[in-house]
Amino acid sequence: MSLLAIGSVAFDAIETPFGKTDKIIGGAGTFISLSSSYFKTPVNLVAVVGEDFPQEYIELLQNKGIDTTGLQIKQGEKSFFWAGRYHNNMNSRDTLVTELNVLADFDPIVPAEYQDCEYLMLGNLTPAVQKTVIERLANRPKLIVMDTMNFWMDIAMDDLKAVLQMIDVLCINDEEARQLSGEYSLRLAAKKILGMGPKTLIIKKGEHGALLFQGDKLFFCPALPLEEVFDPTGAGDTFVGGFIGYLAKTDDISFENMKRAIVYGSAMASFCVEKFGTERLIDLTYEELLSRVQEFKELAGFEV
Repeated sequence: MSLLAIGSVAFDAIETPFGKTDKIIGGAGTFISLSSSYFKTPVNLVAVVGEDFPQEYIELLQNKGIDTTGLQIKQGEKSFFWAGRYHNNMNSRDTLVTELNVLADFDPIVPAEYQDCEYLMLGNLTPAVQKTVIERLANRPKLIVMDTMNFWMDIAMDDLKAVLQMIDVLCINDEEARQLSGEYSLRLAAKKILGMGPKTLIIKKGEHGALLFQGDKLFFCPALPLEEVFDPTGAGDTFVGGFIGYLAKTDDISFENMKRAIVYGSAMASFCVEKFGTERLIDLTYEELLSRVQEFKELAGFEV
């Protein structure tokens, strides 16, 4: 089953208590695509970069089986760049630099060969861009999953609510769920958000796991206690990439299979934080993934 991923492909510069990097490859589209690629599902990427984006990074994506036909390269322009510094607890960070560059006027062109996608992953971008992608597909995918953030709730709530009516699964963190719903209780928040359009809601709680809501059904997946968190950048995108990658591989969107997909997504995210940026996702093996999933199975006490 083909998967279409939309999101930023960018440069990150990261500083944590464990060290710092120069510009490295980052962006929601990058983490989502790399994570999804481990499930041997054709991953098609729509994104935009500037002429400063190295060919070796594009080849890195291609070598992981990611189709970059939909990756626009804007000559004479620069790629999106974000720099941040994490605090000692690794749960909070300061944004040092945000340069939108090519992302400021990103027009997502969906190539003809991507039109038959059965799974669509809308990474964190402006709600207007996410809506445009859905409208440009000739046929509605079997499943549309969307990520967003509190920034869009602050400045584009009407646009965001319009997109929520067009999707199947929304994936946000607990702070964003509370802001979107106006409710502190996550169960009440989920009820309100599900009333806005999505059939399914995932609430990410970082080191405290993830919640899956659908109708009256609820599933909780704990996070794996790690000895060391090196860099949390991209962990949320890696999580949702693993989630939809597993669903696309198995071609089963039942609630029971979504529970398994949550576990696989959590396992992928647990690898992401072990090194800077995408480094751990690049050298990961499928055998390591299966071993990590087994750890989750034993921790949570259920069959995967």
